Amino acid sequence: MPDRGGGPTGPRIRVGRPSRRVRTLLMTLGVLAVLGMVFTMFAGFWTDWLWYRSVDYSSVFTTTLSTKIGLFFVFGLLMAVSVGFNIWLAHRLRPPLSAMSMEQQNLDRYRMGIAPYKKWLLLGITALVGLIAGASASSQWRTWLMWVNGVSFGQKDPQFNLDVSFYAFDLPWYRFLLGFGFAAAILGLIAAALTHYLYGGLRITSPGARATAAATGHLSVLLGIFVALKAIAYWLDRYGLAVKSSDFKATDSWTGLRYVDANAYLPAKTILFCIAVICALLFFATLWRRTWQLPVIGFGLMVLSAILIGGLYPAIVQKFQVQPNEQAKEAPYVEKNLAATREAYGIDDSQVSEYPGVAETKDQAKLRDDVANAASIRIMDPNIVSPTFQQLQQIRNYYAFPTNLDVDRYAKDGKEQDTVIGLRELNYAGIPKRNWINDHFRYTHGYGVVAAEGTSADSGGRPAFTESDLPSKGDLGTYEQRVYYGERTTTYSIVGGPQKEIDYSDDSGEKTYSYKGDSGVNLDNPMNRAAYAVAFGEPQILYSGAIGDGSRILYNRTPKERVEAIAPWLTIDGDAYPAVIDGRIQWIVDAYTTSNGYPYASRTTLGDTTADSLTATNDQRAVVAQQNQVNYIRNSVKATVDAYSGEVKLYQWDTQDPVLKTWMKAFPDTVEPRSEISRDLMDHLRYPQDLFKVQRELLTRYHVKDANTFLSGSEVWQVPDDPTNKTGETVPPYYLSMRMPDQNEQVFSLTTTFTPNGRDNLSAFMAVNADPGTQDYGKIRILKLPTSTTVSGPKQVQSQFNSQQDIAETIRLLRGGDSEVEYGNLLTVPLDGGLLYVEPVYVRGGGLKYPLLRKVLVTYGGQTAFEDTLEQALDKVFGGEGTPVEPPADEGEDEGTDEGTTPPPTTQQPSTVQEALSDAQKAFEAGQEALKNNDWEAYGRAQEDLEDALRRAEEAQSGGAGGARSSPRATPSASPGSNS
Repeated sequence: MPDRGGGPTGPRIRVGRPSRRVRTLLMTLGVLAVLGMVFTMFAGFWTDWLWYRSVDYSSVFTTTLSTKIGLFFVFGLLMAVSVGFNIWLAHRLRPPLSAMSMEQQNLDRYRMGIAPYKKWLLLGITALVGLIAGASASSQWRTWLMWVNGVSFGQKDPQFNLDVSFYAFDLPWYRFLLGFGFAAAILGLIAAALTHYLYGGLRITSPGARATAAATGHLSVLLGIFVALKAIAYWLDRYGLAVKSSDFKATDSWTGLRYVDANAYLPAKTILFCIAVICALLFFATLWRRTWQLPVIGFGLMVLSAILIGGLYPAIVQKFQVQPNEQAKEAPYVEKNLAATREAYGIDDSQVSEYPGVAETKDQAKLRDDVANAASIRIMDPNIVSPTFQQLQQIRNYYAFPTNLDVDRYAKDGKEQDTVIGLRELNYAGIPKRNWINDHFRYTHGYGVVAAEGTSADSGGRPAFTESDLPSKGDLGTYEQRVYYGERTTTYSIVGGPQKEIDYSDDSGEKTYSYKGDSGVNLDNPMNRAAYAVAFGEPQILYSGAIGDGSRILYNRTPKERVEAIAPWLTIDGDAYPAVIDGRIQWIVDAYTTSNGYPYASRTTLGDTTADSLTATNDQRAVVAQQNQVNYIRNSVKATVDAYSGEVKLYQWDTQDPVLKTWMKAFPDTVEPRSEISRDLMDHLRYPQDLFKVQRELLTRYHVKDANTFLSGSEVWQVPDDPTNKTGETVPPYYLSMRMPDQNEQVFSLTTTFTPNGRDNLSAFMAVNADPGTQDYGKIRILKLPTSTTVSGPKQVQSQFNSQQDIAETIRLLRGGDSEVEYGNLLTVPLDGGLLYVEPVYVRGGGLKYPLLRKVLVTYGGQTAFEDTLEQALDKVFGGEGTPVEPPADEGEDEGTDEGTTPPPTTQQPSTVQEALSDAQKAFEAGQEALKNNDWEAYGRAQEDLEDALRRAEEAQSGGAGGARSSPRATPSASPGSNS
């Protein structure tokens, strides 16, 4: 067309091919981009291989990788072949001539458009579905390995008489295969239908038959395969009833068959299986009959049967047979659930004993003497005193202790005692000058153990250290003190090369060190350096002069990370703890084998059952598998991680666990036999907290063995909330050396309490023997209190403490000003038929930013004492001088005031109380003045005067004389060193 714009036309621009130089540049950039992507993927693979080889667990890497690759290719190829074959077959069965219709004329355009690319399109589609299917299948490597290596449980389910291994190892794999078959059938059906439609085998608007005979036969066979798979699904669903979870009124959830399952769903599944088989045969028969009539009728019958037999009939049985007589109908199935759940969680041997809850003897002197035999009462709370360890033993800002310390046992003067222990780990936030060299080359490790007696404190309320200072010295002897692997060590370090590390500092100055272990990966190789530079996104690793001969990179340095990496089939306990063993600091890690396929055993979610007031405030105490639902768990492995070398060892602990045996077959030579555990290591092993928390949660319901009692729900307990803080989470279990009524001597134990569901009085006390050096290690003992006797639970005891007027007044004094009162662990100890409660009270006073033990609360048999030391409080309670406590008006109501509050004062108080409180105020002010002047001698005298005045106030309070009470403004005393 001529240009009608009226203006001059410009020169015509010819668009040619890019010049050779541009094409070469583009090709080079493309090749470099591909090489970069390939090397990035290779770097991740190569660094993983180097790390597993460095820890001597390369077999875990190769077994896992080869299994994933095998599943990827096998199932990816199967899916690709299935879809590709159906597309090819549909194309081959296309009609020679298409009907002359508008529909087919429109489709001709698409047929002509893809004709030159049919082969490439087929390859692309099959490759895509193959990649997706292969990736999905590779994630099932655990399921495959458990199926291939599964061993027998030696126990059979009560319904089908099959070994438990069928449900734990076989059924998950069969379900995966079934799911894969469904996916292949559906994708093949969709691909075949689209191909038939594109090439005229299926017609929607064209006149005549809607499908050719070839298309009818092809699609009918695919539908027949789908229905046949549905028949297999119905058959497997029969066994799935044994591990099916459902809501049930007596529990949060129910696992296993109930009456309606056994008498309605089970026969319904069998009938539906038969109908599905017949329907599948009808679909296959279309190859000869070439009609859809019978298959469609059969399919409709199957759907109708699924609604009526699989849905309506069980509902009728539940409504008219079960509900009118539920107790009798469900009782046999409840008994199966009770037995299976108790076995699956290792609580079947729990010993439940009746316990009076009140003292059986009136001899106070004898009771006082029996306290020492009943328990070694720990007044150093490991969850409170970490700031005290930090302030007194940090030494340098680049060291830190964990938020929650640990409790272990160490011998002193030939006698074993509970010990609070923590490691002085590296604190990256405290490094004076943050840069790449300091973060990764200079500051590389912590230094030393700090430990204190659990049952005592010094005169200033500080921990009585048994191992302290830098380098650490004390009762633990000589050991390698450097901590290269710890709970706070979350970044990599490069050690052993030309750059020296800061070891520690003392009065003579800074000490340097160069790592001499063989841990980590050697960076001498340029390829290794390049791989880690890419994997860590740190290009300086490639060219830094601080890296040279002997340089090694350390990473995956927390104990949980290392154990998880070398044993990805284990679930790791939330609390690794350190111990000095054979001259080395070893992290001890408890690990569990779990299953979700134990028939009839009720499920629990690990993240929920292991949460408590400590995990709510400390992210280092969280369970790894937060959402894992399990119905079988065993503490089958004890692992150690060397704090210096990072060496990881796995020890078989539960020699009977079939799940562990299965994994040991899958990963041979990774777990050492139990006989390899040294005597020194055995002395520091303990019963794990997370397993105990799972078991106590189950025992709130499954402590009963009678089906009718279980169904009534009258004996349901609950784990009480922690009364010492306001998190609203449950009270954590406490380690304590104590003696249960049927034991002859104290044993290191893990303890907890129970209250009735929805009430605050005590229902039971539970302890497990946590000392593996004893014969009945792991034995759970439960002291069940009579329902006719009201015994105060933890919340009520705490409330009683706070509501005692003399105690409340003293706490008011301690809490004044900018001081804070912190309640330690509320320990419960069975004593002569009654229960002794002990709670240390700490104060962060004045300029101090760390807690010191100031008071100890003790109550027993209605007598309460609040004294400076445990001994004084026990003497007062058992000397008959304790303050009597009125029981709550109702066992389910908490008559005390909220924590930290005091009840309204009475109108008459002894005049000597005013005098004593006035003296306390004066003594406190004198102490504060002495602190300002750094006059420690005067400060000590003021402290003595303050304690004397508070004691006189308590004595006057219990005397009952009249007189008005003043409301003092006194603030708590601070300890020496508050300004240091």
